[in-house]
Amino acid sequence: MKIRIKKIHQKQSAGDIMISVTTYVLYAIFAFVCIYPFYYIFINTISSNVLSAKGTILFLPKEIHFKNYVDAMRIPGLLNAAMISVGRTVIGTFLTVIATAFMGFMFTRDSLWHRKFWYRFVIITMYFNAGIIPWFLTMRNLHLTNNFWGYILPVIVSPFYIILAKTFVESIPKELQQAAEIDGAGTMKVFFRVIMPVIKPIMATVAIFSAVAQWNAFQDTLLLMTDDKLYSLQFILYQYINQASSLSSLVNSSSTSAVAQSIATVQTATSIRMTVTILVVGPILLIYPIFQRYFVKGIMIGAVKG
Repeated sequence: MKIRIKKIHQKQSAGDIMISVTTYVLYAIFAFVCIYPFYYIFINTISSNVLSAKGTILFLPKEIHFKNYVDAMRIPGLLNAAMISVGRTVIGTFLTVIATAFMGFMFTRDSLWHRKFWYRFVIITMYFNAGIIPWFLTMRNLHLTNNFWGYILPVIVSPFYIILAKTFVESIPKELQQAAEIDGAGTMKVFFRVIMPVIKPIMATVAIFSAVAQWNAFQDTLLLMTDDKLYSLQFILYQYINQASSLSSLVNSSSTSAVAQSIATVQTATSIRMTVTILVVGPILLIYPIFQRYFVKGIMIGAVKG
């Protein structure tokens, strides 16, 4: 016997329709405001550099070419710098996620000696900062200058990430840990076998935050690294932007030579800035689709109690 389910269509009032239309329009405007800057930068990187410098490229590319990206790839040391940035992002993110998850888990266990003291000891570092000079002296005394691990070790422990992880772990029923402990599981086994599979959303959230921070960082390179083999991608491109600005100023001066003018016609400061922006932002954008399904659940945990 087939059961027919009759759908009931509720007629919307004029006020409901107006609210829906207004909501869609506002969301469309908000989406446009978010997407357009990236689109604007991209079409300027593939359009005529002369027109781009004049600010005439607004919605559609003109005189399309990809020479900007080819020229950017020829920057000396770019490949090595890209490997440094990828390495610090992957290794730093992995270690940060593991350390954050483990510390967030341990700060929820009553068996941890002076648990509340150590938790407050870590969190208080969010509010106090010694400054750049003491930080640099500490890094130098630890032999982390001109050392790849200078990118990784200082950021493994982050109080904000630990708060997120601890809050998430506290939302997990205690019975899961107690059942594992009754079966003879120790602390490490409970963490890797019970806790880690359950806290994937907050781990993905921390991974996104950490990866973005590692990928975009360049100040630590400026302060700690004098060996050009350890320069990060962002620092190399930052230097190149400064060189492009100097070239643009040279071209605009009255004493510009014909050679410099021909170079500037092909590559302007505006085109270099925009190409560099795409090169820096593009790879990190790929992380969001991978972790997006975990991100919302992870960041919203603890927002609703009861």
